[in-house]
Amino acid sequence: MPDDILSPDEINALLSGGGYDLGNMDEISEADSEQLAKIADTFANSENSVINMLAGKNVTTNVNAYEIMPQSEFTAKFSELPFIFSSTFGGFEDKPLSMVVEQAGALTLADLMMGGGGSPLPEPSDLHWNAAQEGLSQVVGSAFTSLSGLMGNRRLMPENSSGLLAEENWDAIAVEPSTAKLWISPVNVVIDGLKPFNIWTCLTLDDALDISNVMRGGGRPPEPAPANTPMGGGGIMGGGRQNPGPAVDVRPAAFQPLGGGSSGGAPSPIDLIADIPVRVTVELGKARKSVSEILALTTGAVVELDKMAGEPVDILVNGKLIAHGEVVVIDENFGVRITDIVPGGAARAAS
Repeated sequence: MPDDILSPDEINALLSGGGYDLGNMDEISEADSEQLAKIADTFANSENSVINMLAGKNVTTNVNAYEIMPQSEFTAKFSELPFIFSSTFGGFEDKPLSMVVEQAGALTLADLMMGGGGSPLPEPSDLHWNAAQEGLSQVVGSAFTSLSGLMGNRRLMPENSSGLLAEENWDAIAVEPSTAKLWISPVNVVIDGLKPFNIWTCLTLDDALDISNVMRGGGRPPEPAPANTPMGGGGIMGGGRQNPGPAVDVRPAAFQPLGGGSSGGAPSPIDLIADIPVRVTVELGKARKSVSEILALTTGAVVELDKMAGEPVDILVNGKLIAHGEVVVIDENFGVRITDIVPGGAARAAS
């Protein structure tokens, strides 16, 4: 068969929108396939955005068809131990996520993070692996922000993040058994003037389908609608597995008339929020550092702040400045004595 002729299997994979083989067709619906492709595109776009910002050069992220395979089969593809960034979906049942990167690619990313041009690093240290971890953390954070919108504005954030060089008999995601199936999205990263490298985004197949299910239902309006008809939220089609929700008692909102005063026993507006806890922070000063300077910090290093000795410290409530003060010692604890109230500060903090 000529090289430019697609096989029947390749044609079926293209028509289905995914890179899984025919043995997985019974596991993936067409609706899920569309959403899984969107997840792959989301991570690829985030990789492009973050790496482009770091490199200051033209970056191309080539999204290959996603794959579904046993974890043991995926790890067997690597002749060299890769770098693994692991995180969990904060706000979505702490589902695990991994990004697997070739060593050379992780070190390219590390050098970019440290202000270099992406040159090879012949003798990588923990400092470089930490820099690669931070770069991938930014990718995941960006991807989670985009996924949040696709999942009905669910609030997502990376948690439990870590990065390390894989050891023998490594797993992309710590699940049992090793034959458990993973959803894997491979992306080839091409940076002008540098050697291309690959990043694989990995989820368990069950978790990937859970995310797909939320994405398909995230844009659904409250009124029941027939399945497979265009819905709101970006034109996502309604899935056949969605059922109309229970009937909801809807009635006009009743509002109190404006003005006219209230009875003497009615609480004031401030009484309604008086028991709500707020976070009080005392800020000694600030400093602005580059990523490379932060990564170079060691035990005993001194960070110079933007305030002179003896200047008052800032007192913030929920991140808003309300007062200035001076640090004091109460028994064995630090405290702060208020020396100046910022006009309107308390009202801004309570609003």
